[in-house]
Amino acid sequence: MVLRLLNRFAWLVVGALFIFSGLIKLNDPVGTAIKLEEYFEVFSKDFSSVFLVFVPYALYFSIFLSSLEVILGVALLVRWRVKLVLWILLALTVFFTFLTFYSAYFNKVTDCGCFGDAIKLTPWESFSKDVILLVLLLILLATQRFLPSSNRNGQKTAGVVVLLATLLSVGMGVYAYQHEPYLDFRAYKVGANIPALMKPSAPLRYEYIMEKAGKEQRFTEYPTDPSYKFKKMVPLNPEDGPKITDFNVWNDQGDFTKELFIGNRLLLVVHEVKKTDAESFKDINALLSGLEKNQSQKVVPVVLTSSSSQEFDVFRHEVNLAVPYFFADATVLKTIIRSNPGLLLMKNGVVVGKWHYNDVPTVEQVQSLL
Repeated sequence: MVLRLLNRFAWLVVGALFIFSGLIKLNDPVGTAIKLEEYFEVFSKDFSSVFLVFVPYALYFSIFLSSLEVILGVALLVRWRVKLVLWILLALTVFFTFLTFYSAYFNKVTDCGCFGDAIKLTPWESFSKDVILLVLLLILLATQRFLPSSNRNGQKTAGVVVLLATLLSVGMGVYAYQHEPYLDFRAYKVGANIPALMKPSAPLRYEYIMEKAGKEQRFTEYPTDPSYKFKKMVPLNPEDGPKITDFNVWNDQGDFTKELFIGNRLLLVVHEVKKTDAESFKDINALLSGLEKNQSQKVVPVVLTSSSSQEFDVFRHEVNLAVPYFFADATVLKTIIRSNPGLLLMKNGVVVGKWHYNDVPTVEQVQSLL
């Protein structure tokens, strides 16, 4: 009886967890691809440069692996080819456990991206999660007699469910790539007040770790005794710190960040000109021209890019883009919007609209949000 209950618990938890993890990543396949690129680059330095071969295909791996998680989770819950599914899940979990342990122990990748931007886990938390999952899978393998596969008719029905899960998960990933994520968990989502998020929500408090006579001591106030040697300071309320710490915009004349939060601004984000979709600038230029003619709500367009001024000058002449441009960090731009190019509409620093280049809005749509 106890083994049967344990089997049912492990069956439900493992199936649900894989489905949840896969769906969260399919919600933002570009974000998952960025995380995979980070892993490939780390492994290329630590093991072999051959891993760099996989970088251009990170998006394909993202959609495939995320869909596979959903498919296997569904297959387990409907008990389709249970034995095969369990062994595949075990192999995947062993692989993920190695990745998270390697990241945690050697401090290589600070966020595994297991649950995308929805749930942030530290490297050791990610490793602990995988260890628990590994234990549950071993329990399932040891007690799989309590989880028999369905009969022949049941297997056909289960197979149809798995096929539908395959089509839906892959379709979900492809659609999310061609548009913005269904659910935006990032700090730059619609409704976010960027200048407010750049400030702490409460005064930060710190614990000072000091050393004296070979002994480590902790203080909530910096000690005045000069015999103490400072080691490090640790925030006591990091959750009250700024949610955005790296948003900076500049050009050759200096910093432009604060000016960006004044009035109505339409940010045209171009991550890198080499990878941007040049064809989309026909629709973008039409929008910019329409906004310039429509003065009911003045909107100032600004381009943000991580490309060099030389590269961008050549590019903007190729696509006839007559808009002032500024520079920002490449990682920040990819966090702001996954699309390259992408559009972000702000009103006094508050995000009121975001669009993928496949969904360029009309002048009326932009004006209605201001």
